[in-house]
Amino acid sequence: MDARRKDIHNSDVPAICAACEARHRGVCGALSSDQLQTLSKSASRKKLGSGAELVGESLATSSYSNIIGGVVKLVKMLADGRQQIVGLQFAPDFLGRPFRAESSLTAEAATDVSVCTFPKTVIERMIADTPELEHRLLEQTLKELDEARDWMVTLGRKTAAEKVASFLLLIATNADPENDGDSAEFDLPLTRSDIADFLGLTIETVSRQMTKLRKEGVIEVRNNRHVIVGDLDALADVAGD
Repeated sequence: MDARRKDIHNSDVPAICAACEARHRGVCGALSSDQLQTLSKSASRKKLGSGAELVGESLATSSYSNIIGGVVKLVKMLADGRQQIVGLQFAPDFLGRPFRAESSLTAEAATDVSVCTFPKTVIERMIADTPELEHRLLEQTLKELDEARDWMVTLGRKTAAEKVASFLLLIATNADPENDGDSAEFDLPLTRSDIADFLGLTIETVSRQMTKLRKEGVIEVRNNRHVIVGDLDALADVAGD
C-alpha cells in the first residue's frame, strides 16, 4: 500500500469515506473508523457550480465542510459594496471556523466544487472528544495564517511580474496535492478580473504579464484558461521565491 494512504482506518470505513482522498490528507484523517461511521450518518456530499455561495458573510454558522474537489474563493465585503478576494481554499481544506457563531467571510465556488458537509453540532462535539482532530484543525489554521503573511509580502513588496507568477505558482502547487514532480498543468480558477482583484493589479497588467510569461516559455496557455508549467522552479524564480 502507498505510504501516504496508510492511516488509522480499516475495512470498517464507511462507503462514503472509502473513496475520499480528503480522508487521508484532511481533518478526517484524525478520526477512527467508528468516528467516521458516526460522522457519515450526518454527512452529505454536494456538487456546486462556479459562483455558488457556500458560506455567507455575517450569517449564522450551521455547518462545516471538507473541500473534496475544486477551488473556493474567500471574499470580504466592504462597506460601500465592493468586494475583495482575501484567499483561496483547495482540497482537502476544511471550510469554516469552529465555535464561531457566524462567518466573517463569504465563501464562493471559484470553479465547480465538491464538498462534504457536516452539521456544526456534530463537528464541535467531535472536536471536544478528539484531541487529534482539534490538533489538525489548529495546524490548518496556522498554515492559513502563514500563507496570509506570505501573501502580504506578495501584495506589498513584489512587482507586477512577481505577483502574477506567485499567483500561478499558488495554483500550480495546490491544483494537484499529490503532484511532487517538476511540472504542473491546471485550469485558471479565477477570471482575469478576479485575478486582478486578488493581486491588486489592473486587468490589462495581468494580461500583459501572462503574455510575457508565455513568450518567455515559462508557461503555455491553451484555450485562454488552461495553463501548463513545464518547470515549476523557473516559475518560482520569476515569482521571487
